Amino acid sequence: MNKGIVIIPTYNELGNIKNVIERVFKLETAFDILVVDDSSPDGTADLVREMQSTYPERLHLMVRTTKNGLGTAYIAGFRKCLEMDCTHIFEMDADLSHNPEDLPRLFAACTDGGADLSIGSRYVKGGDVRNWPFLRVLMSYSASIYVRTVLWMNITDTTAGFVCYRREVLEAIDLDRIEFVGYAFQIEMKYAALRRGFKLKEVPITFKDRQIGLSKMNMGIFKEAFFGVLKMRLRKQQP
Repeated sequence: MNKGIVIIPTYNELGNIKNVIERVFKLETAFDILVVDDSSPDGTADLVREMQSTYPERLHLMVRTTKNGLGTAYIAGFRKCLEMDCTHIFEMDADLSHNPEDLPRLFAACTDGGADLSIGSRYVKGGDVRNWPFLRVLMSYSASIYVRTVLWMNITDTTAGFVCYRREVLEAIDLDRIEFVGYAFQIEMKYAALRRGFKLKEVPITFKDRQIGLSKMNMGIFKEAFFGVLKMRLRKQQP
């Protein structure tokens, strides 16, 4: 029987986390949730603990002592989920820029559509971006063109962070060798899956910028992605 777990990394997401958890649990398709919190000073983890009394079997929490980047949070979450009884593992943002109602479509792309890794894509036909300034959309789209050119990846939204993995994909990737933590992490995971012959499929989604809280984006993340892509192309052994 197919079972999905949604990993949601958090840092100071007190204003969003209750809403996103409740929306996931209202779906007709049943998914578990693993919140990976980096010791948020705003009490995000405390609220999740309170909600665990309402969803004791489906809501899981991992609290890390330091804030070491999105990629390391997901790697920690992957390892935890691979210890659990699940067939599919999701990545999803806590800020509701990813619509929880799209989870079943990503799930179906893997369970019924033959994909090993499905990607919630902003830039395929039917996808959209809302509430982002034009310059940020341009930078994001241009980054995907750059990645496709350098790495020869036939993926339109290479930096997308709304994805579903079959557990076999994560078992095949050497998670100890995943190097990057920001946008480059998302690229590196897709590239590693492609290099191992897994099938990737893009599913159109509408991405909406966060309404509550502050973006974690910074220039260091952009630089890591730019130079990280070159490093991925040049290194001989992939994760």
